[in-house]
Amino acid sequence: MDIKGRRALVTGGGRGIGRAVALDLARAGADVGVAARTRGDVERVAAEVRALGVHGAAFVADVSRAEEVKSLFRAARETLGSIDVLVNGAGVAPSAPLPKTTEELWRAAIETNLSGTFYCLREALPEMSERGWGRVVNVASIAGKTGYAYVSAYAASKHGVLGLTKCAALEMAQKGVTVNAVCPGYVDTPMTDASVARIVEKTGIPAVEIRRRLEDLSPQKRLVTSEEVSALVLFLCTEAARGITGQALSLDGGTVV
Repeated sequence: MDIKGRRALVTGGGRGIGRAVALDLARAGADVGVAARTRGDVERVAAEVRALGVHGAAFVADVSRAEEVKSLFRAARETLGSIDVLVNGAGVAPSAPLPKTTEELWRAAIETNLSGTFYCLREALPEMSERGWGRVVNVASIAGKTGYAYVSAYAASKHGVLGLTKCAALEMAQKGVTVNAVCPGYVDTPMTDASVARIVEKTGIPAVEIRRRLEDLSPQKRLVTSEEVSALVLFLCTEAARGITGQALSLDGGTVV
């Protein structure tokens, strides 16, 4: 699990899964750029990265905007050097019944989760291909493999991420670059806390009951942890995982089999 000397960029790195990934990559020896929309979050995580003895840099960017992604990669290259590892972790998880899914909600999910992943791939893959080595991990969801009520925009965006992953992997297969996706179930993160709060607001059901219902979706009767997801991401970034590409690996306690 050693990626010493590699340079990584993690979007959505300010909290939750992205923070855990950034710290695991740093522990494995990589210099890490942390990108998200909230300056305080990315600066805090970048400081945690530096405390592990590697170079850590903070970048503020909204990946749903193509020009901001171009600026992000330009700044990351100037600060870290060429990017060897890209983890597309930025995402939103809006929910609503399909007839009440507004254009704004739809665009938020598609533009951040799917277009943001595309913009970052478009920036990262050419230089990885030119150097003959690269690792890309897209943080998707088991909602990209199946359907759930009330999350049509989110599920559609994550289905798109899996299709994008497969296409990119095939294009890069002979270039020394792997492209994979990880598909967690419900993860114990601030994003899940926000989803629980929305459900409580709409239904009046106590938060503890909502969390229990989410846990019950897994045969293991628990939420996945950010650290479990980051461990899988880290493995996919190593040389040992060079034969794994174009895959959508579930980490959900057996929910989707």
